[in-house]
Amino acid sequence: MSKFSWVIAGLLIVISSIILYNKVINPPYSAAARGPAKSRVLQVSGIVLQPIALENNILSSGTLVASDNVDLQAQASGTITRLNLQEGSYVKAGTLLVKLFDDDLQAQLKKLEALEESAVRTEERMKALLAINGVGQQDYDNALTQLKSTRADIDNCKALIEKTEIRAPFDGMIGLRNVSLGAYLTPATIVASLQKINPLKIDFSVPEKYAPEINKGDIVKFTISGFSKDFTARVFAIEPHVDEDSRMIKVRALVQNPDAKLLPGAFADVEVVLKRIEGALMVPTQAVIPNLRDKTVYVAKAGMAEARIVQTGIRNQSMVQITGGLLPGDTVITSSLLFLKPNLNLNVAIVPN
Repeated sequence: MSKFSWVIAGLLIVISSIILYNKVINPPYSAAARGPAKSRVLQVSGIVLQPIALENNILSSGTLVASDNVDLQAQASGTITRLNLQEGSYVKAGTLLVKLFDDDLQAQLKKLEALEESAVRTEERMKALLAINGVGQQDYDNALTQLKSTRADIDNCKALIEKTEIRAPFDGMIGLRNVSLGAYLTPATIVASLQKINPLKIDFSVPEKYAPEINKGDIVKFTISGFSKDFTARVFAIEPHVDEDSRMIKVRALVQNPDAKLLPGAFADVEVVLKRIEGALMVPTQAVIPNLRDKTVYVAKAGMAEARIVQTGIRNQSMVQITGGLLPGDTVITSSLLFLKPNLNLNVAIVPN
């Protein structure tokens, strides 16, 4: 046997000895009641159940997300001739950020505009001659087709020129730029990022059983590392399906961020405040004994232990809600649970809730 196995075996023996000593040799019975089993009195602590108002809150983890987020990329290849990108600055929608070389396209556009002027004059002359039967309908149609074709070429040239420009698609904050003036740009190159950070979104998930209790317009609270104050957000969208792996529902809320201090991607601890429960019965978590098919709580009744099968609801760090099996005024045993059994005599010390 290895040295590690010997150590494990030794620990198991020590633990078993401690349990045996506490349960058999030195159980927590009063000194005056160590006679026959029927006369033994177990010293325990307990609480008297009192209805309280319970805030039904859900704790979750969330992530801040930009309202709009895009990587700025060109639609054409070319050399950067103008760079209007100030990192970390705020820009308005439509602002020209990057301009590529387009002298050849500008020259082609001027040529097409000259052809358009000539085509317009030709079409007008043909139209006047057609009115006095000076030309045939076919001649006029040819002139009109030439004018329309030239105008289509102009529209195409203007579209190509627009592809040499990168403009802000929405109001937002410019990130770090990855190019310099004079660099050759391709559509695969990310120039910079543009993010709309006011308002922000916060994404988080809740268990599917809470889906009926969360609605659009609900207020959620959250905290961000590095900030001492709490923030609020308003739910505006709920994913209409449950994730099959996690059995969670994704929720999205809107966060006002006028001073731009909150940044996309930040981790958030989210607290969703659901309906307030009046008259809730709460017991310490350790008082609930889980069994194979149900849960049991021991109460003191007429100085004796009585087992009650209970149903549980909301939990927090130290308490659990009892939704069935107990009544206000019941005395719930909270200590020496390993020694409890039905009809055992008890000496209960009541502790405050």
